[in-house]
Amino acid sequence: MRKQALIQNHWVRWLLVLSVWTLIGLSQATQFFFSSPNFGRQVTWSKAISYSLSDWYVFAVLSVPVIWLSRQFRLDRSNWRRHAVAHLCASAAFSLSFLVVRAAVKVLSGADSFAHAFNPLFLRMFPFNFPVYWVIVAICHALDYYWAYHERELRTSELETRLAQAKLQALRMQLNPHFLFNSLNSISALMHKDVEAADATLIRLSDLLRHALDSADTHEVPLREELAFLERYLDIERTRFGQRLKVQMDIAPDTLDALVPNLALQPLVENAIKHGIEPRARPGLIQLRARRQNGQLQLQVQDDGVGLPQNQALAEGVGLSNTRARLDQLYGEAHEFILTDAEGGGLLVRVTIPYRTGTKESAASQSSTPPLP
Repeated sequence: MRKQALIQNHWVRWLLVLSVWTLIGLSQATQFFFSSPNFGRQVTWSKAISYSLSDWYVFAVLSVPVIWLSRQFRLDRSNWRRHAVAHLCASAAFSLSFLVVRAAVKVLSGADSFAHAFNPLFLRMFPFNFPVYWVIVAICHALDYYWAYHERELRTSELETRLAQAKLQALRMQLNPHFLFNSLNSISALMHKDVEAADATLIRLSDLLRHALDSADTHEVPLREELAFLERYLDIERTRFGQRLKVQMDIAPDTLDALVPNLALQPLVENAIKHGIEPRARPGLIQLRARRQNGQLQLQVQDDGVGLPQNQALAEGVGLSNTRARLDQLYGEAHEFILTDAEGGGLLVRVTIPYRTGTKESAASQSSTPPLP
C-alpha cells in the first residue's frame, strides 16, 4: 500500500509539472493570438496553441534532466563556484538541445531543411533559453529548501510530542506510588481497629490498582469513568473515616462524556481529605462540581476546612504539584488551575480545561498528541 501511494504521488507530481508547462504555453498562445495582427498577420487559435505548446512541451521534456542536475550540483556555500560552472555548461547544452529538438519538429512538420529551421531559431531562442534553465534550477532549489525546512519542522514537532509524552508518563509513574503509599497507610491504620474492614479495603485497593495499570497509557478518560474510579477511592477513605467523611457530587449530565486527565480528581479529593477532614474530629464535607461553560469544562473540589494559610502560600504536596504539571503538559495555556478560599470557609480548587468528548479508545488516541494551546 505504501509503495502504491508513493507511485501515485510520483505521478501526481509529474502531472502537476506538465500542467504548469501547459499553462505557460497557453498563456503565450493567448498573447501570440492577440498580438499577431500588429505584425500584419492574424493567426488562428489552433496555430497559436500548437506553436506555443510545441515550444513549452520541449522545455517540459528537457526540464527532467535539469531537475536531476540541480539536485546533483546544488549551489551551496561550500561548492557554489564549481557547481555554477557545471550549470553554465549544462545551460548551454540545454539551449542547444532545445534548438535541435525544435528544429527537428519543424522538419517533421514540413520545413525545407534542418538548417532552414535551425538558423532562425538560434537567433531568436538561444539567448532566451538560458534564463529558462536558471529559472528551473532556482525553482528546484527553492522547493528542496522548502521540503527540507518542512521536514525539520515535522521532526521537531514529533520530538516535542515524544518529550511531552515522556513527561506525562513520568508524572503518572510518580502519581501511582504516591496513591499506593497513602492507601496502604490507611489500611495499616485500620489493621489495629478493624481487621475485616482492612481486608475489604485491601480488596478495593487491588481493584483500583488494576484499573490504574489498565489505563497506564491513557492520559484522558471520560468524566464518568474518572468519577467511577473516584468512588472506589472514596469507599476506601469512608472505611477509614466513617461518618466523618461526607461527599456531595453536583455533576451536570452534559459533562459526563467530557474528557478529563486520567486520575486527576483523586489527588484533589485526597488533598481536601487531608486538610479538611483529617485534622479535626467533627464531620467534614467535600463538594464536587462539574459544569460546562463557554466551550470549557469546569471542575471544582471544595472542602469546609480551614482554607488557605493566612499570609502564606499553600505547600503543595505530590498530588497537587503532579496534577498542576500534568495539566500544563496536556493543555498548556488553555487551562486554569486555581486554589482559593471558598465562601463560608474551606479550600476551593477549580480546574478549567477545554471541553471535548470521546470514548476511552478515542481518548487514548487523542492523548498521543497533547493539544496545543
